[in-house]
Amino acid sequence: MDFVEGEILAFDKPLGWTSFDVVGKARWLLCHALGVKKLKVGHTGTLDPLATGVVVVCTGKKTKLIDQLQYDTKEYVATLQLGATTPSYDLEKEIDATYPTEHITRKLVEEVIPTFQGEQWQVPPMFSAVKVDGKRAYKLARRGEQVELKPKLLVIDEIEILAFDAEKMQLTLRIVCSKGTYIRALARDIGERLHSGAHLIALRRTRVGKISIGDCINFEQFEKIIYETKSV
Repeated sequence: MDFVEGEILAFDKPLGWTSFDVVGKARWLLCHALGVKKLKVGHTGTLDPLATGVVVVCTGKKTKLIDQLQYDTKEYVATLQLGATTPSYDLEKEIDATYPTEHITRKLVEEVIPTFQGEQWQVPPMFSAVKVDGKRAYKLARRGEQVELKPKLLVIDEIEILAFDAEKMQLTLRIVCSKGTYIRALARDIGERLHSGAHLIALRRTRVGKISIGDCINFEQFEKIIYETKSV
């Protein structure tokens, strides 16, 4: 493998890591192994720290492909907790409100979920990297400032119910969607359409374009690949 000429790598991002953590770790390992001070390394799409799964990383001259690869379709498996919301729409923040769930049945879920397939206007979460007057929305949110975020047009190609636990009020979905889709915001919108509330309690990105979770490596495997390549 020639990391300077460029490679496209796929990592299974651990829980708690940012996408920048993945890039930073990959860059450090490569620079250390190759004996260079600098190497271009970048990712093709941010994944929240509380999510796991596919993060595609480009090195060297292949970083020129990042803008193109960012538009690849993404697939996720998401678990929603119904009946409660948080300011961040996930587990980053504590529950701020609870809602009735007695009316939510499997039948209602099966009626509501398909309505999210196709083009959707989605308002991004306040706790997101969306820029407002040049400032990141999450920075404003953490200072307690309220700003109005503009809805964005996106496409949900597929949305499928994988499991519904009526006792725990937890719903697991498989979602195939376009660039820019916030699954946390989708959880919010599903809760509202169910006449209740919802927030994300687990998220795994299982595919980016043609790269699936089965194609991914961890950093222990990556380090081994680097040194095997170096010794050839």
